Amino acid sequence: MIPVTVSPVRLEASLDPRLSRWLWLVKWLLAVPHYIVLFFLWIAFAFVTIIAFFAILFTARYPRSLFDFNVGVLRWNWRVSYYAHTALGTDRYPPFTLAEVADYPAHLDVAYPERLSRGLVLVKWWLLAIPQYIVVGMFVGGWGWGREGGEGWYDGGLIPFLSLVAVIILAVTARYPVHLFDFLLGLARWVVRVTAYAALMTDAYPPFRLDMGGQASPLTKTPASGYGR
Repeated sequence: MIPVTVSPVRLEASLDPRLSRWLWLVKWLLAVPHYIVLFFLWIAFAFVTIIAFFAILFTARYPRSLFDFNVGVLRWNWRVSYYAHTALGTDRYPPFTLAEVADYPAHLDVAYPERLSRGLVLVKWWLLAIPQYIVVGMFVGGWGWGREGGEGWYDGGLIPFLSLVAVIILAVTARYPVHLFDFLLGLARWVVRVTAYAALMTDAYPPFRLDMGGQASPLTKTPASGYGR
């Protein structure tokens, strides 16, 4: 039996026991202030990752303050995503913070690596991650399958499609399908593992494995990121 490795990336969420049947129709609009902030945060994330690339290349270490910032961006993005378009499993408005919020139903953390490979940093984000990019592209959309006649592209992904199915069922039955929730969390967990790997935050190659459900395996035994304290 092949042992299951513990991922350094933890993504979790809990489903609200009572969700509005119709609020999901406007959550994307309510989240616009977050989208504006995240636009600038992702620009900063890219610059921080470039700086981290050179730091790892020369020192084999990801500067802790930069690492904590990027974890915070991933965490903020996950809370907004969970609320507004991925799963839509909570009606609680996301907080405006990079820090971990213990009582919010969506959580994300990445175990800080004490050392990273200086060789892998040259190839993992573009070469080694290519198979993962293909899979993630199908999950989130934008990968594209040719339409009949070879004209045009289909940009829809599995996650937005299943999220729509879930909220339509919610609107009709007043109940969120739990099995679909578990599947969506597994897909989101896969995506964030690939994101963390491509952003040089871990040397652990993302498993081709769908870990479903709202709760993830515990983080590896390394200190939690500073923004999560």
